Amino acid sequence: MILKFLHKPILTLVIAAGFCCPVNSYAQRAQDAQKLITDTVPRAARKRTPFFGTVPDTTKRFGRAAAEWGLAQVIPFSYGKFIAHAPYSNVTTATIWRNLNPGSWQWDKDIFRTNQFGHPYQGSLYFSAFRSNGYNFWQSAPAAVAGSYFWETFGENERPSPNDFINTSFGGIVLGEMSYRLSNKIVNNRHTGFGRQMEEVAAFLANPMNGLNRLLDGKWGKVYGNPADRDSTQVSAEFDLGLRRFSSITGNGSGKGKTGIFGRAKLIYGNRYKDYRTPFSNIMINVEMGQDDSSLVNLLSVSGSLAGWEIKSNRDLQHLIILSANYDYISNEAFFYGGQSVKANLFSTFQASKKLTFNTNAGLGPTLLAAVPNTYNANGRNYDYTSGFGINGGAGLNLMDKFFLSIDYRGGWLYTINGNKSHYYLHTVTSEARYAFSKKLSLAAEPGYLFLRGKYDEHPDVNKRYPYLRVSTRYSVDF
Repeated sequence: MILKFLHKPILTLVIAAGFCCPVNSYAQRAQDAQKLITDTVPRAARKRTPFFGTVPDTTKRFGRAAAEWGLAQVIPFSYGKFIAHAPYSNVTTATIWRNLNPGSWQWDKDIFRTNQFGHPYQGSLYFSAFRSNGYNFWQSAPAAVAGSYFWETFGENERPSPNDFINTSFGGIVLGEMSYRLSNKIVNNRHTGFGRQMEEVAAFLANPMNGLNRLLDGKWGKVYGNPADRDSTQVSAEFDLGLRRFSSITGNGSGKGKTGIFGRAKLIYGNRYKDYRTPFSNIMINVEMGQDDSSLVNLLSVSGSLAGWEIKSNRDLQHLIILSANYDYISNEAFFYGGQSVKANLFSTFQASKKLTFNTNAGLGPTLLAAVPNTYNANGRNYDYTSGFGINGGAGLNLMDKFFLSIDYRGGWLYTINGNKSHYYLHTVTSEARYAFSKKLSLAAEPGYLFLRGKYDEHPDVNKRYPYLRVSTRYSVDF
């Protein structure tokens, strides 16, 4: 029930959309990332290449980190208690004592947006309180777990829920590390004037904890002469503006198509062949917005590398296995889905000639927790909580850096752990054809098809189809 007032905080990341992006397919990611694999880094040197990020401040400030962690608890509680007068904030010793009992945990019935975004966002603040105070990724992760448990026990009078605990902990870690790195990337410590102040504001919005600590440390607006004080990680960004048409079809019926304007930003942070053993040295970020009755932001997807292993390669053929942590939030008129997963991904690149490059990918791994649309409401929700297994695969080609073609499949088997007795099969096929007029400007067409089959023990099965087509103009930039 965390942060009931957080029905708009997703705008935090939208404001920094110029630094974020949506990824269409794993094959397309491989094509886009190929230019980041770089011809200038010898294969033998990749493993020992240092991380090209900001020189980390290794001074650990536990007291300040703990205070900011507590601030992330006190502010939403005070808002609910004294401003919103929310019933959940009426905490008593009786509710705390009950919540301390492990047997009191139960799945809640909060709305999709609160559970699938509100909780992960709050968890990112717990994580960032320590991450921006000198602690590394693994040292900061327990802060999200502890923050979730503390809130579930002491921050509200409702029973603790396992879905909140997982969403806040795992989702908070993924969003926290992503926003922390973006916050550091946004600010160029060598800039001055109004532009520099706008960078500081954007970085603060991307990660409030990091922005707060920049203020406390006197770094806000301060000019540094050493380029190493800025995150110099390689970044590739793409911005799309165009039209999308989709239909929502149930069973054997026919759906009425809808057309609307959409905008999208896609960002590839880092080079997967450099320092791939450092968590989140490579991040894929997706943000999509458009004309929609459900929400302004239709998609937020983050995939961060946890570890990597290079398989024997040569100059023309490269293989790399990446273990990734993934967060997905989808909310539009046709479909909604929220999931958190871990996957092992095999990326391969084959340089057929100077003009032709092939990329393939294959991945599999567990889906820790996913919210899937449920036609038959259960427990006061229009979605079931599920867990299961996911797979993906795809291929793409790059011809003369002018014509790009890709196809991608993502599928999953999900078993309901809270909701109607059911299980789901999810299949998504996406593709893209793109022609580049120049290095920065191109035209893209993206047809896709999503199929969701729900098999219920006590209700008729439900089949849903979501065909769509996107056509857009794309602007690409590296920075």
